[in-house]
Amino acid sequence: MRVKSETILPYSLLAPTLLFIVLLIVVPIFQAFLLAFQTADGDFTSANFLKMVTDTNFADALKFTLLLMVFIVPAQVVLALVMALLIHTRFKGHTFFLYIYAIPLAISDLAAGIAWLSIFTERGFLNSILYQTGVIDRPFLFLSYQNLPAMFGTIVVAESWRATAIVMVILLAGLQVIPRDYFEAADVFGATTLKRIFFVVLPLLRPSLQNALIIRTIFAFQTFSVVLALAGRVIPVLAGESYEWYANSRNANVASAYGVLILTFTVAATFVYFRLLRTSAAEAGFD
Repeated sequence: MRVKSETILPYSLLAPTLLFIVLLIVVPIFQAFLLAFQTADGDFTSANFLKMVTDTNFADALKFTLLLMVFIVPAQVVLALVMALLIHTRFKGHTFFLYIYAIPLAISDLAAGIAWLSIFTERGFLNSILYQTGVIDRPFLFLSYQNLPAMFGTIVVAESWRATAIVMVILLAGLQVIPRDYFEAADVFGATTLKRIFFVVLPLLRPSLQNALIIRTIFAFQTFSVVLALAGRVIPVLAGESYEWYANSRNANVASAYGVLILTFTVAATFVYFRLLRTSAAEAGFD
């Protein structure tokens, strides 16, 4: 009886997680695929994808989504790595800074977008500070449709602030499991700080970098609330167009086609990361 209970115990502990994954991830993905390839009458068709790619906003949504990924993901990884390395030095007060850095994790996407909206509007905090200090003599229109680069930049800043913390936590966890013997050996051989980062930290941090890049890329393709709060539909994104087709056009089929496209991009990006940052079991365990 004891052997049987020990055999069942691991599966019983995994059961809630597996149930969560099946009900909230696998089943919705399966339903999205069905809707994307079905008509309103239930017949199978590819017309939904044709309607998606011929939509007037599709090209811009695809362009801006890819641009956001290109600008946000590298910037966040670099910034998160700097933050994680700084905290890993365990300087006096590093715990306090860790809590400060992690604050965005407790803020929802839309709330973060609204907070940054109050900063970048014509009469927002940033313009008020710049005007009062004499840097500008009139408000700068960060969120004007006539100044798309500035509007795009505000989205990059807001999204980078919002989601850098999760990347930092992943990288910091990876740094914690690197034996300090490696750092001591680097010091013995006279390695500079940059050499320690490039020849010790980054190679051993590769599994964590892989996970951070995959998670952040998935989130980048799903960026929506911050864009909606700051730019509306002036800067369309794929997730936003999916929402528009579902909520306003009442067309769940085309909305699902957008969802399938986003899923395809994320799977392709994940495959690329696995190929470029391939790690063996020995490397992951530092054996």
